[in-house]
Amino acid sequence: MSATAPSAGPSPIRRPLAAAALLATLVGLVFGLLLAGAGPASAHAALTGSDPADGAVVDTAPKEVTLSFSEAIAVGDDSIRVLDPSGKRADTEAEPKDLSEGSTVRYGVALHSGLPDGTYTVAWQAISADSHPISGAFTFSIGAPSDTTVALPSQEAGGGPVGVVYDIARYTAYGGFVLLVGGSAFVLVCWRNGATALPMQRLVVRGWLTLTAATLVMLLLRNPYTGSGKFADAFDLAGLQSVLDTKPGAALVSRLLLLGAAALFIAVLFGTYARREDEREKKDLTFGLAVGGGVVATGIAATWAMSEHASTGIQANIAMPVDVLHLLAVAAWLGGLASLLVALYRTPDIGSAAVRRFSTVAFSSVVVLAATGIYQSWRQVGSWSALTGTRYGQLLILKVALIAVLLAVAWFSRRWTGRLTDPAVASEDTAEEEPESESESVSADPERAAQLARQRAALTATKKKRIRDADPQRSGLRRSVLAEAAVAVVLLAVTTMLTSTEPGRTEEEAAGGTPSASAPAAGGPVNLKMPFDTGGQNGKGTVRIDIEPGRTGSNDLHVWIDGSDGKPMDVPELKLALTLESKDIGPLPVAPDRLAEGHWSASAVQIPMAGDWKIDVTVRTSDIDQVTIDKNAKIG
Repeated sequence: MSATAPSAGPSPIRRPLAAAALLATLVGLVFGLLLAGAGPASAHAALTGSDPADGAVVDTAPKEVTLSFSEAIAVGDDSIRVLDPSGKRADTEAEPKDLSEGSTVRYGVALHSGLPDGTYTVAWQAISADSHPISGAFTFSIGAPSDTTVALPSQEAGGGPVGVVYDIARYTAYGGFVLLVGGSAFVLVCWRNGATALPMQRLVVRGWLTLTAATLVMLLLRNPYTGSGKFADAFDLAGLQSVLDTKPGAALVSRLLLLGAAALFIAVLFGTYARREDEREKKDLTFGLAVGGGVVATGIAATWAMSEHASTGIQANIAMPVDVLHLLAVAAWLGGLASLLVALYRTPDIGSAAVRRFSTVAFSSVVVLAATGIYQSWRQVGSWSALTGTRYGQLLILKVALIAVLLAVAWFSRRWTGRLTDPAVASEDTAEEEPESESESVSADPERAAQLARQRAALTATKKKRIRDADPQRSGLRRSVLAEAAVAVVLLAVTTMLTSTEPGRTEEEAAGGTPSASAPAAGGPVNLKMPFDTGGQNGKGTVRIDIEPGRTGSNDLHVWIDGSDGKPMDVPELKLALTLESKDIGPLPVAPDRLAEGHWSASAVQIPMAGDWKIDVTVRTSDIDQVTIDKNAKIG
């Protein structure tokens, strides 16, 4: 990497403006692309089953409808609604009953007695344990399917304009946290003289303002975000009160209170601390500010940990403090990087010692990020198939790749840091000799003396900056830090997207296990052929399945099992299930009857919706030898 003197390129004034414009453009582009492709917030708790099942046809009216979920949810009075074919409520409109047992999360609503035959619609909406709204609908029929006049809203919970604004506020809040915490840590740990630098003060204060404004927006929009989706409901006092009674609402209020303490911290840091000249007193105050600021920063980070991914799922008691450490390390690294960029471009006084101290802080942060990130990845992904086969896993791979790029660029920055020097500014270059007559007139005019003192100070700062800018090592460091900051913007955006994406472990559990291999898709009758091996004696064979007519509605299903010798093979047990993973429908069990040796059949198998259905087949060849195989087939 080569560097040229400033005189051969843009002026010193234009370069920081160009850098700031570049970063602002990059931030807008990245967040715009991410938000454009994100759509509604991904469901973090998933519907894993229901009774009656989606598309089921029951002979008699059930007494209640129950729904099962992959993780804990919060429900209200109208979280589960059952509507008859005319659109009237078929349930008793009471609050759903919590029927959960152990790790199984299940809720139910009672139905009116004597319900007539027809198709009934179940519409549900709840809040996942990690604060994200979820919703859905499905149908079942009593006696026989019928027409229905029920028209459900096409917009998912957490979608629409309110969802977009709420997501923007979420992204902005993370950015404000990084600047507030990282900028403050940079001043206290790396560059104490930076407390008097106006650009550093502006960076930290703007971080505080950004985080505070974003938190207020999220608190006001929380009610419409999880409910009606209308901006007007942001000022509904009853709705706001209900939000305050929830875990996410309590976390947002706690964050605002902690931001009040952060405002006091900022006032001391850039007021009393900046003016303190006695080294011993300043050292004591540094320790006090570090402890107090660390407590406040930890508390703010905990408001995310207590209300999002870390607060639910396995090992929550360990995951929450690990998540706090992860967030603090991100802020120290990326916020410090932003502070270093501002210091290099906007202040002439930062020395090589401060840059080297930040290099040590950044290395320590990366070590913490690696340790906490490995644990979080294991907890949220859980398997290699989820790492490559789910959106969360794919975003995690992208995040790791960006970190690798960031570390590579940081390596170049460390090389430039090792070459830094602090060129002295000659005393004769920082002051101008005044004519004797002017000195005499100045002594008689205090206002003129103050004006000349300001001019000399500005001239001195300009000369010092010109000398520093002429240093090729410092110029190279500025470019490499700018590249780091650009990658960090994208990394922060991807990290924020991970918080609104269903974890890979949960997605796979909700889908019923490992992904299946795809079979050729075609309309009309479905013909599948699947080899199996239960591992026992005479445990190898082939399953052949025919589904006719292969469309939505009633279908006839035939299953043949051939042994390894190609002859019909009887087995003690055969089970089938159909799952439409894209719509979270199923698994719908099918119980075929044995017709002849190696031949089973089931009639009137109801397939409620067209799509790419996964067909699971469980074959048991002995008391202990069993295997489940699956394939996908296009139906409808």
